[in-house]
Amino acid sequence: MKSICIKTNNTNLLDYLLNELRGLEIKNVCFTLKTFRHYKNVIIHYSGKDVSGFCSIISTILAFLIIDELEENFIKKLITQNYFYFDIKERKQILSICYDLLAEDFSNLFNEKFNILHNNFLLYISSNKSLVLNGFINFRMPDYWKILDKVIDEAVNTFIIEKEYLEFVSLLKLYINSQASLCNVVHIIYSSSNSILLDEDKNIIKHDKNLFDAKYLSDISFSSNDYTLNSLLNLLPKKIYIHLLEDYADEFINTLEAVFENRVFICRDCNICKMYKNQKHSLFKK
Repeated sequence: MKSICIKTNNTNLLDYLLNELRGLEIKNVCFTLKTFRHYKNVIIHYSGKDVSGFCSIISTILAFLIIDELEENFIKKLITQNYFYFDIKERKQILSICYDLLAEDFSNLFNEKFNILHNNFLLYISSNKSLVLNGFINFRMPDYWKILDKVIDEAVNTFIIEKEYLEFVSLLKLYINSQASLCNVVHIIYSSSNSILLDEDKNIIKHDKNLFDAKYLSDISFSSNDYTLNSLLNLLPKKIYIHLLEDYADEFINTLEAVFENRVFICRDCNICKMYKNQKHSLFKK
């Protein structure tokens, strides 16, 4: 016979365990809930022959219990402990990004977490009869904690980048709104991160490549588009027509819309677009 005693005073976890045990479809298993001096105990007895299979099933239940019932609180606690210098609103934003990251790679991350937890529980209960759940969580799941730490670190980096981006856009908007326009119209012919600037008479405007005198300071870089942005910030046109030679707007185009707001007009099928689409393959060759 194999017996396991799982100790916890968390009512939600006790309910979870009992519910899962009631749903077991294996024979020769009985269980009961007993209250002793320090803990409430879920005591499970197995009288069958496949002890390793039984231990694996209990380990599966416990692994799911950690992920389903406790992981969200673990993540919140780690954010509060390790990133206390962010305010409450910022920590909530980081938490939201964590959820997005977990959802984006759900299958791989879930399998990784589950396998670690299942193996840890299996190794322990195969050779022990009593498991104090809180102690096991705190001291016997280091690889699981590393996964959560990695997700949170990535979320914090994403949050910082997004915050810097918003500050960057805000500063440029303040600059634009404080300066006089030097021209009425600029056309941007845009394809795959390459751009050509035209004035209102459709003459080519040379990029201002003197980034030492750039009108912005930021760690954010758009590579070759830095020159386009700097030229626009020097000219400050009243209207910017962006002629997209592809059907999508990338990060740089979205940034121009955020910075220049109602000065920007996106165009995909005007006469200028059609003319340059026919020349797209040779247009940006150096």
